Amino acid sequence: MRKLIYISGLLSIILFACRPVRKVQTIKAAIAQKDTTVTVKIKDVPTVDSAALVKDILSKVATKKIDFNTFNGKIKVDYEGQEVSQHVTAYVSIRKDSIILIQVKGMLGIVGMQVKVTRDSVVLVNKVDKWIEKRTISYLQDAVQIPFDFFTLQDLIIGNPIFLDSNVVSYKSLPNQLLVLLNGNIFKHLISLDKNDYKVLHSKLDDIDALRNRTCDITYSDYMPANNYQFSLTRKISVAEKSKLDINLEYKDFSFNEPLKYNFMLPKNYKRR
Repeated sequence: MRKLIYISGLLSIILFACRPVRKVQTIKAAIAQKDTTVTVKIKDVPTVDSAALVKDILSKVATKKIDFNTFNGKIKVDYEGQEVSQHVTAYVSIRKDSIILIQVKGMLGIVGMQVKVTRDSVVLVNKVDKWIEKRTISYLQDAVQIPFDFFTLQDLIIGNPIFLDSNVVSYKSLPNQLLVLLNGNIFKHLISLDKNDYKVLHSKLDDIDALRNRTCDITYSDYMPANNYQFSLTRKISVAEKSKLDINLEYKDFSFNEPLKYNFMLPKNYKRR
């Protein structure tokens, strides 16, 4: 049970356990359907027929992607699932494209789990039961059942959009938002953008493969300026398949391009698994 709790804590930190709910529908139905996070209704969605428009939309989104060398963050995590509910604090340090370090602390401030993620491996250290487990990076994909790698995790923590394919299928211009539907090889992605500055407000991912039935919603809010970019302090993730999972993230502290605050050491007396 302790392993389940701390592994689920890890998965809540890495923001994605995308195991879905509804069967994939037509593109128009996917845009119009009601989901657990936000209701989006679009009628008579125009088909994108302008290469210039497509290029302009994607280039503006790309300019909002946060570029950095290092990142440190303190995150309050509320995790509500069918079998477990917990509230932890995660401390994260990232060296871009190289290493992600995560410490998970419980209510009493005790470190329960430490995690190191590199491009090709994941190392878990359970501080309560005193064991160490080393896995390949495919562990992330096995754990969350999506094509998940180091760079996807990095973008999720930083707040950059994920699974942003160049195949724009349709769009809708609203007074304050621009809704864009993209079709990738794996997911349909309905992304809601702030019409004024093109920052991401909401992402809805649905499987292209009807047999997988995965759906995940990510909402970004409480943006504030950071190093010429906008950083989302509050994020909500809603995932469902046979059961529903809700994860709320509140960034209590963060900094870019400063020395890494958190280190990672392998205790010599811990059991190797």
